[in-house]
Amino acid sequence: MDAWLVEYLPILVFFGIAIVIAGLCIGGSWLVARQKPDAEKATPYECGFEPFGDSRTRFDVRFYLVSILFIIFDLEIAFLFPWAVTLGKIGLFGFWSMMVFLAVLTVGFIYEWRKGALEWE
Repeated sequence: MDAWLVEYLPILVFFGIAIVIAGLCIGGSWLVARQKPDAEKATPYECGFEPFGDSRTRFDVRFYLVSILFIIFDLEIAFLFPWAVTLGKIGLFGFWSMMVFLAVLTVGFIYEWRKGALEWE
């Protein structure tokens, strides 16, 4: 049990140092900075304009569609890097498997494009 605790001692020391440094940074900024917020600092900031409307309004579904498309193509790149590194070892089967994967993604992208999902009004 003592050997187990000794192995985790550096992690506990690291957490302790991190908490002390974070406390010093927050305390130092509180001591050094002026603590007199005026009315302008207390207002919410929205792109330089005065805030208007409720912040809990519904977003257009196109925002979600663009984010999903980004995630899909980001994952495609994540699959392409290890495939490119091991292409010499996996041979023709690995090459054609990736070509099928890319073809499916390309067909999906063309479908989204034809449906107008990427058009912004």
